[in-house]
Amino acid sequence: MRTLADGARRLQLDLDDTRLGKLMDYLALLSKWNAVYNLTALRDPAQMVTHHLLDSLAVVPAFAGARHVLDVGAGGGLPGIVLAIACPATRVSLIDTVHKKTAFLTQVKAELALTNVTVHTGRVEQLQVRQKFDVITSRAFAELNDFVTWSSHLLEPGGHFIALKGVMPTHEIARLPAGWKVLKVESLTVPGLDAERHLVFIAAGEQA
Repeated sequence: MRTLADGARRLQLDLDDTRLGKLMDYLALLSKWNAVYNLTALRDPAQMVTHHLLDSLAVVPAFAGARHVLDVGAGGGLPGIVLAIACPATRVSLIDTVHKKTAFLTQVKAELALTNVTVHTGRVEQLQVRQKFDVITSRAFAELNDFVTWSSHLLEPGGHFIALKGVMPTHEIARLPAGWKVLKVESLTVPGLDAERHLVFIAAGEQA
């Protein structure tokens, strides 16, 4: 847990021992289920702290003020579960088409008592909700064009997308559908991770 705590401090995140403990409990569940369900290619716990927990925690400041977030193609819960633990006042919904992944996410919600989490199984383009989302995010889900096209019906007026990307996705940005603009691109530094990370903020054209 020391690596996680040190990394959180370097990211200037104020996470108490309860939330740090829940993050480690989540990682333990991910490791346990991974043996059967192959949720992540990583097997080394130390690598998982850096590549999964700290990688997701690095994006938390970008969600400041977010009330209702949708994580599309949530997989093993990155960044959605990490965001839900770090920001308990934010409601986080996660959707994935793969039942074994959403079964894992449902188990995480139950075992860690994450009352701010909702899990959906299915295709995001078919999802219907009563209350739309002010932020929709994804990590390694799809090209920006597809991400926006498939999920834009779930974005509330004035809301925006935050896409988590590795290298700067210049070509994907150029292929955004008509009516959508990039508000900004932020580069991230993840403690202990020597790799490019970028956040792409996208909104309807009149907001840009």
